[in-house]
Amino acid sequence: MRTPVQPRAGMGSEANFGPKQRQSRAHEERDLDADLAIDAADRSLFPSEGLPEVAIIGRSNVGKSTLINKLVGRKGLARTSNSPGRTRRVHFYLVEKRMYLVDLPGYGYAAISKQERRAFAPLVDSYLAAGRESLRGALVLVDVRRGAQDEERELVVWLREVGIDARAVLTKCDKLGRGELERERRALATSLGLPLERVAAVSAKTGAGLGALAAWLLEWSGLEFRRPDGGPL
Repeated sequence: MRTPVQPRAGMGSEANFGPKQRQSRAHEERDLDADLAIDAADRSLFPSEGLPEVAIIGRSNVGKSTLINKLVGRKGLARTSNSPGRTRRVHFYLVEKRMYLVDLPGYGYAAISKQERRAFAPLVDSYLAAGRESLRGALVLVDVRRGAQDEERELVVWLREVGIDARAVLTKCDKLGRGELERERRALATSLGLPLERVAAVSAKTGAGLGALAAWLLEWSGLEFRRPDGGPL
């Protein structure tokens, strides 16, 4: 019986590529498949099919939309705005038809009246406190220039109380050196009462630090987030 020929480097065929390499080659051909699937103004519109969900939470203009766009490789998927508080609904972005990135309305902005805030705060609370089995984790975004305030500390405590795995992300870190960045990361971990390994520092402009988020998203959803060229984030 003939022994199968084992592929060797330089054979010049698809046999050169193992499973991971073939997957990487496929990713070179396209960005992640991602779309705004649901724009929910009412909890009755929340998806019910049970796909894994990861909530993205933070102050207005902390960089939620920019981060979502960077993660999926689509500049215009999540719209960014210079007007604080523009997002007043829960946006469900379906990624690869396998999981949702969930953009929640920002908090802590003065441009929206108290009456308007009261109108959609119950929507956010109902999403986070509904005991959703599909909600696997939450990314709490904090602008490195501002640091954690009472709202972020209270949010992390509340997420812990309702059983949601919360992790923190320092945003807009592109102008910080490595030493300063690590000090800010440790300070945020202490301020929020989180283990250091549950705090990441990223720059959506340069892509620095996105690897940690990709690892968390893989843990929560089973989906591997990669660059459009197939390389790791």
